Amino acid sequence: MSKQRTPMPADAQAPAAASPGTPPVHRRRGLAMLVLIVASFMDLLDTTIVNVGLPAIQKDVHATPGQLEWVVGGYTLAFAIVLITGGRLGDIVGRRSVFLTGVAGFTAASLAAALAQSGDLLVGARVVQGAFAALMVPQVLASVQALYKPRERAAVLGIIGAVSGMAAVAGPLLGGWLVSADAFGIGWRSIFVINLPVGLALLLAAWRLVPDTRSAHPLRLDIPGLLLASTGLFLLVFPLVEGREAGWPARILAMLAAAPVVLGVFVVNQRRRMRRDGSPLAPMHLFGKRGFVSGSVVQLCFSGAMAGFFLILALYLQIGLHFSAMASGLTLLPFTAGAFLGSAVSVPLAAKAGKPLVIAGALMQAGGIFWVRHVVDAHGAGLSGWDLLRPLALAGLGLGFLVVPLVDLALATVDVRDAGAASGVYSTFQQFGAALGVAVTGVVFFGRTHNGYDPTVMRTALLAGALVCVAGYLLAALAGLFLPASRLAQHEAAEDEESADPVPTAH
Repeated sequence: MSKQRTPMPADAQAPAAASPGTPPVHRRRGLAMLVLIVASFMDLLDTTIVNVGLPAIQKDVHATPGQLEWVVGGYTLAFAIVLITGGRLGDIVGRRSVFLTGVAGFTAASLAAALAQSGDLLVGARVVQGAFAALMVPQVLASVQALYKPRERAAVLGIIGAVSGMAAVAGPLLGGWLVSADAFGIGWRSIFVINLPVGLALLLAAWRLVPDTRSAHPLRLDIPGLLLASTGLFLLVFPLVEGREAGWPARILAMLAAAPVVLGVFVVNQRRRMRRDGSPLAPMHLFGKRGFVSGSVVQLCFSGAMAGFFLILALYLQIGLHFSAMASGLTLLPFTAGAFLGSAVSVPLAAKAGKPLVIAGALMQAGGIFWVRHVVDAHGAGLSGWDLLRPLALAGLGLGFLVVPLVDLALATVDVRDAGAASGVYSTFQQFGAALGVAVTGVVFFGRTHNGYDPTVMRTALLAGALVCVAGYLLAALAGLFLPASRLAQHEAAEDEESADPVPTAH
């Protein structure tokens, strides 16, 4: 399962001693980027690795369906909420300092997850993991801007993209092997234990090798905005995850009703913050750009559909059909292979046919998941991983078509001065979409498993949940119709290249 993270450029200007557009060269920047990229790999791996471990978690700690959803969605929701603040903290106090804090907290939360003896404790550890990952990850892309000249960055970003793809492949396979082989004799807990030596090594290496870059003129932290956004998103997601098991009591419905009110207050707060000091968490004028709004909606819808589908597919294969964790991970390989191929094909086409590629990619994913649904229904309990090869490959191919041009199209009409803020808000939509997709798909899927987890019940649940995911991809295709034309995106990109790049200072 592929997971994309959008770069969040730093909001900074060049120091007086530096020539415009030329960051100071650090003599060990290659080693520094290696450390940062390994951290990014660890974050992405931890997102993709957990799905194949959910059935073992459910059996060992007797986790409820809601807790299983929170193990996945709690991480992405916390990441979404803290992401922009994490980037700003790096600009203000230094990216190495915030990166070290993020790695330390992520490693400690991994240990807590490995030691968890109940579903609630595991969910809490995962939420903390996501929050600290949001301190860690933004420093990776910001450091690319700080350490490399504009013409040098494409190669580094290409390496980061390749590493992301490797994490998408390695996550399900490594998780499947660790759980199936009962690595270290601790079962599913090994998927979190492996973070401990990596995290400790990263702390030591980052302390010695990563320069403490920061912004010369950083934006201020928006704590009230962070609290309002956190509360509003929590009031929306929590009832969707917990409402079904609780029987939709009045307090759950009240939380759902309060969510748009709190988010409305957040919008008012952001407008006032923009007028007062120009440093809101989410600049509201960005939502006056049709391309940015449509791109963000595409990202939210397809991220939610993908996260929700791979959650329920892993549960169906392992709990309903008794696939091993390793077999479940191998079943997902055609999707990842298709995504690699789709990305390679779409790179040369994106400049001229970006918008049609996005729409076609969303429709291909919808078609692939609907095809999976048909195959599952036709084969019943006799389903094998080979039966899903072609439909999953089609869905993966669609993912590659969609993600390559989407970011450029979504940000094409955004002023270069708002690039950092726009990328941060766009990434937040992506992560929140994944959390929301898990919640909504979970309501439908688990709503049909109250009679048990036998193959027939689980198949009925998967067929229903898959329709939710197909609808999400179709909504993404519909939103793609409102993206700017590729010609406009090229024009804006040319203007951006002519503009001087903002440059952070290095210490």
